[in-house]
Amino acid sequence: MSYDKDHTVIRFDIVKNRRKFFIASSMIIIIGLLFTLFQGLHLGVDFKAGTRLDLFIGKQFNPTDIEEVIKKEVPNVNFSKVTPYGENQGQAYTRFDQTISSDTLMKVEMALKAKYGEQVSKQVSSVDPSIAQEMVKKAGIAVAIAAVGIAIYIAIRFQWLFGIACVVGLAHDVFIPIALFSILGLEVDITFIAALLTILGYSINDKIVIFDRIRENLRTMKSKTIPELEHLVNVSLWQTMRRSVYTVATVFFTALALAVLGSESIQNFSLALLFGLVSGTYSSIFIAAQVWVNLKERNMKKKKEVV
Repeated sequence: MSYDKDHTVIRFDIVKNRRKFFIASSMIIIIGLLFTLFQGLHLGVDFKAGTRLDLFIGKQFNPTDIEEVIKKEVPNVNFSKVTPYGENQGQAYTRFDQTISSDTLMKVEMALKAKYGEQVSKQVSSVDPSIAQEMVKKAGIAVAIAAVGIAIYIAIRFQWLFGIACVVGLAHDVFIPIALFSILGLEVDITFIAALLTILGYSINDKIVIFDRIRENLRTMKSKTIPELEHLVNVSLWQTMRRSVYTVATVFFTALALAVLGSESIQNFSLALLFGLVSGTYSSIFIAAQVWVNLKERNMKKKKEVV
């Protein structure tokens, strides 16, 4: 632990160890990409043509028994494993690889009512192939536009080097949740995209605070040499550390409560938000700011070579 001239506590030299943080993030992203390449993302019905069937059983049940009913009433159609959820595990869902008619699903509901009682009900979500492809396209465009727009704002508000660092940080914030969802086999649906856009908003707010503090310190602290620049960024990060941690902690525990206590329909949103909040705060401190240091140092070396 050390102190700067203005008594800022520097508990750990973040800038000096930036290569370790780059490697850690790269490893998670690479592993996630490998999982995605060989295993694929577990796309929800929003992005993959088919039908999702949610069932309210109202009592405990054996998933295998429901699967047998579905096989009998919907023959020769592939569907995912029946997964229980909800209070007392009284609900379940499955997904068919193709759209299923309402008449066919009505037969499934009637068969389950005969087995478990009149309280059984269903909820159906179907997406045609053309609509699924359009959803994937629009989701990608939405995330790209948000990220690019934010980066342009940062470049204009501060300087272009901050804009580049911001792009790298935001890409990190998008790829880390995708990698974790791929590794854990979690479903990627439209709520996941909503979570990503929310994450970008929180993340850019954190990055702006850090970049603004760096810019302010550039006016008052020496930064003519590389060691001075690294010290300046290190001080700036520790000056904003408490604010960054407190801000993400407030939202993190709210999202955690939603993930634990909320309904199944928002669990993926909550989990994606949890991953993204941690990833966004991490990238603001350990990735984006460090990328800016690397870019700034490269510029300083070029100027020395010209002189």
